[in-house]
Amino acid sequence: MFERFTVQARAAVIRSQQEAKELGAPRVGTEHLLLAMLHPEAGLAYTVLGAVGVERERVRAEVRRLGAPRLLGDEDAAALREIGIDLDAVRARVEETFGAGALRAPEPERRRGFLRRKDTGHRWFTPRAKKVLELSLREAVHLGHRSIGSEHLLLGLVREEQGLAARILTDAGVTLDDLRTRVVTSLRDAA
Repeated sequence: MFERFTVQARAAVIRSQQEAKELGAPRVGTEHLLLAMLHPEAGLAYTVLGAVGVERERVRAEVRRLGAPRLLGDEDAAALREIGIDLDAVRARVEETFGAGALRAPEPERRRGFLRRKDTGHRWFTPRAKKVLELSLREAVHLGHRSIGSEHLLLGLVREEQGLAARILTDAGVTLDDLRTRVVTSLRDAA
């Protein structure tokens, strides 16, 4: 499928892996694809997201906040809140001091000795992120396009509508239907 991706779309997929690595995520999620589209090199996707007021640093902050693993359950958090301890504030402070993902358990080593793998930056995609890639192909076919661009990735992300990226967008006041309309209109205007 990647042979149909434009240079911009391929770069966005690679950038999503870099985003996941920088944020300490073990896998690439929809939120990392969204962050990748918030780079100027992402072309039309970047332009449309900017036009609706989506900013990279805000999204990154939300990914950190919402995507952080829960060490304790909701009942534990409520009990601690009653005695004046805010788990999100503690987590933020720890990550501020020791880096993103400092509270995450290390992944087990698969190999020992000289065969041990180094972190190459490659991250596998979550099922939702894979679905976004699949939907981007469907969007391109539906629009009669021969290649898949970053705008099709954005359309796939909007169509998936269940991942963390969709939640971040809607929490920011972005209507997914409006975002889709803007992308399609921009594509037609560019043709």
